[in-house]
Amino acid sequence: MRRHLIVASLLVVPLIWQAQPAAASAVAIDIDNSAKYQKIDGFGVSTAFRRNELIKALPEDKQREILDLWFSREKGAGFSLLRLGIGSRPAGVPYDQMVSIQPEDPGGPAAPPKYVWDGDDNSQVWMAKAARRYGVERFFADAWSAPGYMKDNGDARNGGTLLPEWQQAYANYLVQYAKFYAQEGIKITDLGFTNEPDWTAPYESMRFTPEQAAQFVKVLGPVASAAHVNLVCCDSFGWDQAKAYTEAIEADPEARRWVKVHSGHSYASPPTSPLPTDRNTWMSEWGPGGSTWDENWDDGSGQDGMTVAQAVNDALTLGNASAYIYWLAVSSGATRAFISVDTTNKTYRVSKRLWAMAAYSRFIRPGAVRLGATASDPALKVSAFRNADGSRVIEILNTGTSPVTWDKIKGHGRARAYVTDENNAVAPIALHGKSVTVAPRALTTVVLG
Repeated sequence: MRRHLIVASLLVVPLIWQAQPAAASAVAIDIDNSAKYQKIDGFGVSTAFRRNELIKALPEDKQREILDLWFSREKGAGFSLLRLGIGSRPAGVPYDQMVSIQPEDPGGPAAPPKYVWDGDDNSQVWMAKAARRYGVERFFADAWSAPGYMKDNGDARNGGTLLPEWQQAYANYLVQYAKFYAQEGIKITDLGFTNEPDWTAPYESMRFTPEQAAQFVKVLGPVASAAHVNLVCCDSFGWDQAKAYTEAIEADPEARRWVKVHSGHSYASPPTSPLPTDRNTWMSEWGPGGSTWDENWDDGSGQDGMTVAQAVNDALTLGNASAYIYWLAVSSGATRAFISVDTTNKTYRVSKRLWAMAAYSRFIRPGAVRLGATASDPALKVSAFRNADGSRVIEILNTGTSPVTWDKIKGHGRARAYVTDENNAVAPIALHGKSVTVAPRALTTVVLG
């Protein structure tokens, strides 16, 4: 059931948390600079299914505040990647359904295409341009389905498969979408042709087996390459399920040639091991389930900030993911999005889920490399990264109930530390010489250099 939410304060004001190292036991954290794992492409959010319309309904000052929360490295998360939804529905459909750039059958797969471009694309062009002004350079356009007339069930919804005779036309259609964005000054860097091909949804969805996906890659790949767009596949419903798609593509030399990024979601299974490829891999969609709006950091609900922080940590350290994309950035009512918008009262609320991801995305920048990191305390989930500018970022998620002190901070130049918990949103904390106290049930970010 939806309910209206009135915001009490628009922005979270960082609070200085004064550590008490004397009350904490010492812990050993070792950073192995010689162990280099995946390169980071970025952290981002999805704004598909016309959710941007909720933001555009707000006054301009509140629009700016939300954009700051997403893209500013000083005030918010500093997201560096935006996932767009390629629509497949006919014109005139209501909110929550994405309109196609070719809403009507042009007369068959061999007929000249009849594209329609309004320069808005379900309000996503506005959002992409805003993100670019903050410095975002990675735009991932992903299709949930082909238009219904290209499928065997005649509907963009409820699964169905792409008809063989429409494969080339669908490939051309997807690349034309990227060309329309180029007209608006936005370069689509990454392109996906399927979302959760192993699950039938009542909304826009389309099925591919791993073998069918690998075959279609060979149709789309040359067209996408000619347009200088990276091909992403295959956004499976779960990370383990994605392995079958990756294996099918890796086993086909021609398909492997075209796919630059392998992707999977975390619904059916979370990342617990890498996908079987040496290409970069993205955790391209996940958000916790549930039926309530939850703003808390740590309440055991599975919808809180701690849950998201652990999911990000595991995707990076267990799944070797190069990117993490959250679902959704914004929605209304009892949502698990980062932000809930009340368009009636022109207000919004922010969940600690946003700050859980911000503690990673603000500091770990595109081009960073994950380093080796271990901790003597099993309650600590630790990850470490070296940015392209030489700075190092150490993320320490304390899942235990006691504070600990790390007293071996070493780095280039000054060290900074931040805490994210129930009362703090990436808030600076005091260091004591070379020591930092890691609060219980909290995420501590240490930046060296």
